[in-house]
Amino acid sequence: MDNEGKLTNNEDLRIDEENKQETVSKNFIEQMIEKDIKEGRCTTVMTRFPPEPNGYLHIGHAKSIILNYGLAMKYGGKFNLRFDDTNPTKEKTEFVESIIEDVKWIGGNFEDRLFFASNYFDQMYEGAVKLIKKGKAYVCDLTPDQIREYRGTLTEPGKNSPYRDRTVEENLKLFEDMKNGVYADGAKVLRAKIDMTSPNINMRDPILYRIARMSHHNTGDTWCIYPMYDFAHPIEDAIEGITHSICTLEFEDHRPLYDWVVTELEYENPPKQIEFAKLYLTNVITGKRYIKKLVEDGIVDGWDDPRLVSISALRRRGFTPESIKMFMDLCGISKSQSSVDYSMLEYCIREDLKLKQPRIMAVLDPIKLIITNYPQDQIEYVDVINNQENEEMGERKVPFCRELYIDREDFMITPPKKYFRLFPGNEVRLMHAYFVTCTDYITDETGKVTEVHCTYDPETRSGSGFTGRKVKGTIHWVAAPTAKKAEVRLYENIVDEEKGVYNEDGSLNLNPNSLTILKECYIEPSIKNAKAYDSFQFLRHGYFCVDAKDSEEEHLVFNRIVSLKSSYKPV
Repeated sequence: MDNEGKLTNNEDLRIDEENKQETVSKNFIEQMIEKDIKEGRCTTVMTRFPPEPNGYLHIGHAKSIILNYGLAMKYGGKFNLRFDDTNPTKEKTEFVESIIEDVKWIGGNFEDRLFFASNYFDQMYEGAVKLIKKGKAYVCDLTPDQIREYRGTLTEPGKNSPYRDRTVEENLKLFEDMKNGVYADGAKVLRAKIDMTSPNINMRDPILYRIARMSHHNTGDTWCIYPMYDFAHPIEDAIEGITHSICTLEFEDHRPLYDWVVTELEYENPPKQIEFAKLYLTNVITGKRYIKKLVEDGIVDGWDDPRLVSISALRRRGFTPESIKMFMDLCGISKSQSSVDYSMLEYCIREDLKLKQPRIMAVLDPIKLIITNYPQDQIEYVDVINNQENEEMGERKVPFCRELYIDREDFMITPPKKYFRLFPGNEVRLMHAYFVTCTDYITDETGKVTEVHCTYDPETRSGSGFTGRKVKGTIHWVAAPTAKKAEVRLYENIVDEEKGVYNEDGSLNLNPNSLTILKECYIEPSIKNAKAYDSFQFLRHGYFCVDAKDSEEEHLVFNRIVSLKSSYKPV
């Protein structure tokens, strides 16, 4: 401070910097990791994303990918993609391949760190044998219904299986026979010997192995017994040296069992499990069995149908990794369960695209506009800024001529008050071009307008400095001879938002208007070389993306990513 007690400039800057440092917030997971590093519990942070390959990933999984990968990168660690493929009844190579593609697309760089739980089956079997030898596991002959009955309830303790006290030698022989295919599927299981009176039902002698003669996508027919998820999962983490096992809250009650497994198997430096709240998005379908039924019933055209929120569906619709990361940042990480409105996700893609993509003219519901006093065969080119909010994107030349297409909603025979677009006798500006005045129109036998006739004023070209008069309406257009014809798909929520996702009987409340297909749309020729996933803003209509599945060079198909209007207000 100076003699009068005022802060000097240098002191002011220093305090500002200190305040900035104090306001940098860390979520509770980052705080726990930094505490572990400081206390020497770990030197290299190791995280993983461990999906089961029994379906396609959805928006909730994106949160886990971004979180786990982000933590590994923030602390100079390593990130694994590891498939928890212990249940061959539901797993497919198709799902493995789609998950790998999704993780790469979302930005989870696992390089050579791709692993499969099934590659550890030998070690898991050896671990089970070790538990038997320690008297911590036994072969049980109870049926599934009997096991449920013996387990007890949340308010009543369970009771011991009559097979719980088999000798170590008998259990070793029975377990080996299970592995060798001596018994039928479901005839016996291997169970942990923990505590049938535990208040945590997961600790009441859980099943570790079951018999299932199923061909596995990775190991084929090598095994006829398979480990249960709760036994395999902590072993996988321990084998890979995972330091922080980040998972969602529903696994919190499973943590004591995971800890029991790695403790009894005597793994050094076992992983620390940390739970966070799942991402719940309003009015969307994420349940795999529901999506599977939608696919099988032909209601959607696959797991990547743009009306779904699988990662592949979002990618196909035109969402970007950057928009999804922005969305996850806005959602944050917490222990509290909450729901996020879908409009927040839409806000993020608008924010990501608005400065990146060109704004072009597209007519989705066309009627022909003929400028009767324009030279018959003349084509001129008007200069158009590619993005008015980002002039660095430059300009393009757009063809203009006598015959154009305009959107049907931009012309009315008998308009209401304050309708400033085209109607008989009214003058409007054709965007980037000239003033035109409607002089006539033609209808078909049903009364539907098929052509609008206008005259133009050649002195009113945009950029000419014309100031003679003003018009209140501006409409967009596409030159008919050079327009690129395309199919456009307009998507709404696949569920009826007013009624909610599910009916009382558990079925889905589907929106019959979730997809509108427009077969005859016309777009300015600048999109003629557009390829899969290229996106544009169609002026006044929204953001659109070239469909990666159905679009072809001679038959372009565009998906509407999002409209231009947003109901979400950022804080």
